[in-house]
Amino acid sequence: MLKSRKTACWISSARYSQPLDAASSRKWQLMTGLSDYEIRVVGFATSPRPRSFQQHVRFYLLPLLPSSLLRYLTIFSLGHLLLILLALRYDCAIIVAQSPFEGAIGAAAKIFVRLLGRRPKLIIENHNNFEEDVFLQRSIPLKGLYRAVMLALARFAFGRADALRVISSSTAERARHYAPNTPQARFMTFSDTDVFRGTDRRLPLNQAEDIVYAGVLIPRKGAHHLLSAFAQLDHPRAQLHLVGGAENADYANQLRQQAAELGIGDRVNFAGAVSQAELARYFGAARVMVLPSLSEGLGRVVVEAMLLGTPVIGSCVGGIPDLIVDGENGYLVEAGNEAELTAALRRVYDDDVAAMGERARAFAEDFFSPEIYVDGYRKLFELALGESNDAESGGVSERR
Repeated sequence: MLKSRKTACWISSARYSQPLDAASSRKWQLMTGLSDYEIRVVGFATSPRPRSFQQHVRFYLLPLLPSSLLRYLTIFSLGHLLLILLALRYDCAIIVAQSPFEGAIGAAAKIFVRLLGRRPKLIIENHNNFEEDVFLQRSIPLKGLYRAVMLALARFAFGRADALRVISSSTAERARHYAPNTPQARFMTFSDTDVFRGTDRRLPLNQAEDIVYAGVLIPRKGAHHLLSAFAQLDHPRAQLHLVGGAENADYANQLRQQAAELGIGDRVNFAGAVSQAELARYFGAARVMVLPSLSEGLGRVVVEAMLLGTPVIGSCVGGIPDLIVDGENGYLVEAGNEAELTAALRRVYDDDVAAMGERARAFAEDFFSPEIYVDGYRKLFELALGESNDAESGGVSERR
C-alpha cells in the first residue's frame, strides 16, 4: 500500500514569475526531493494579474499592487483566506511562514482551521533582524505605530509556532527571545551554488584588482560607506562594481552623486541587477567582495563569493561573523567605520591573498550545498511534527 503524502503550504511576500526564474526553478525543483510532501506556495505575482500554475510545485500568486500598503492589505486578507482554503481542502500538515509577519497570517489560519478539526503545524522563518531592518531600508511614516503593530504581530505568531527556521546565530537569538522553548533548525537561505561551483575564476586572485559589492542598493547595506572607503584607497587601477538592483531609487541616486563628488565616478560601475551566472563572473574577476552592511541576517553572497575563492570584507553585524574568520577567509570591520574599511581594503592589496581565497573556498564548500538546504527542511519538518530527536542546546538543530 502506498504511503499517502502530506501537504505543506508556504506563505510569503516573495514574487514569482511564470515561468519561474532560473534560481527559483532550481530551488523548488530541489524541494520536490521532500517526496513525502506535496508543496503549495502562496506568494505574489510579478504583475497585477493573479496567477496559479504548476512548476515543480503548485503556486497561487496574489496580484502585485503598486504600493506596499496595498500589498500588505492583499496578503493579510486574500492571502489569509487562500491559506485557510488550502489548509482545509488539502488537510495541510505544515504551514511555513517565511517571516514573523507572514507568521501572523499562518497563526491565524492555524487557529481557524483547528476549529474545523484540522491540526496543521506552524513553522516560522526568521531571516533577518525583523525588529529594525525595515527602518534601515526606507523612510516609514508613523514609525512608532508601525513598530508597535509589527511587534504585536510577531509576538502573536511566535507564540503559536511549532518550530522555527533561522539562518544565523543572530537570527536564532532574536527568535529565541520571542519563543524560548520552540525548537529551531538553522540553515542558510537558498542559493543556486552549483552556478558558483561551476564557474572558473577569470583571473588568479593575486592578479585581480577589482572590488565587488553584491546586494540591493538600500541604506542598510552600507554602500555609501564603501564608496567613501574606496575613495581613500591608493590603488588607481582598481574598479568598484556595485552589483544589485536599485530597490531604493533615491538612495541609488545619492550613491551616484556621492561617487561623482568623491571624484571616483569613472571608477565605479553601477552594474544593476544581474543573473547568478553573471554575478559569479564578477566574483571570479575580483580580488575581494565587500559587504559593509549595518544589519544582516547572514549574507549568502558571502558564501557565493567564497565559492569562487574570493575573500570577503564584511561588517561585524548579524550573521556575517558566522561566515568570516578575521584574517583567515576574509576581514571583519566595525559597521559604518570607514577608516577600518579602508584599512581592510589596503590589506587586501598589500597581502598575498591566494591562501586566504583557498580557505574561503573550503569553508563555503562545507557550509552550504543544495543538498544541505533540502535536508534542512526535512529536519525542520520533523521538528515541527515532533518526529525528531535532533534538537540541541536549547532546541537548535544546526548546520554550520
